[in-house]
Amino acid sequence: MRGSARIILVLLGPPGAGKGTQASRIAVHYDIPAISTGAMFREAVQRGTRLGRIVQKCRIDQGEYVPDEIVIDAVRERTSEPDCIPGFLLDGFPRTIPQADSLNAMLEQQGQALNGVLDIEAPINEIIGRFSGRRVCPVDGSTYHLVTQPPQQPGICDICHSKLIMRPDDNSDVVRRRLEVYEQKTAPLRDYYRNLGQLREIDATGDPETVFGQVVSVIEALKAQTTPVL
Repeated sequence: MRGSARIILVLLGPPGAGKGTQASRIAVHYDIPAISTGAMFREAVQRGTRLGRIVQKCRIDQGEYVPDEIVIDAVRERTSEPDCIPGFLLDGFPRTIPQADSLNAMLEQQGQALNGVLDIEAPINEIIGRFSGRRVCPVDGSTYHLVTQPPQQPGICDICHSKLIMRPDDNSDVVRRRLEVYEQKTAPLRDYYRNLGQLREIDATGDPETVFGQVVSVIEALKAQTTPVL
């Protein structure tokens, strides 16, 4: 369902909570782009653009962060494109309080404002289960889950019949560590938006359709507080 009010959202959530699934659904439902800074940087590197060359120098493939000023410039340029006129969803940005401050300043300069922050959350044990049950085909990249989407033949890809594998980063110890790091880095940002009255928590323990129902209810409430685009 599309509305006349412009909506600008930030999506938070740990790995495995279903954030990407909800971002895609929001983008389709409201006809706004879901902007992932990580995907934007990877594409820029692959295409060899000016931004890509800058990002390569930052050595993000070695775990280094792209400087805030480069990130905010990239976000400003991307959100100035025509498809962002009805609004947009930011996934993966901001990651820190300085980035959040920069985003607010950028929007204020453009005569805009952030409508809300959706925090997609699920219990750690459930997230670990989602990752530990995942299996992938090393040949064609097909993804399965031992519980929710098992292959027709146990351990074998339905498409090319190759033996499925478990990705090293799906190991429960690795996943738990990733979640701990996420929590350490994101907790201050969550509190930042909560103090501004912009944080909306979404319980992601249900199936994707049920979770999306919550998401739409929250967004519609935010839209009701937004002045329509003239």
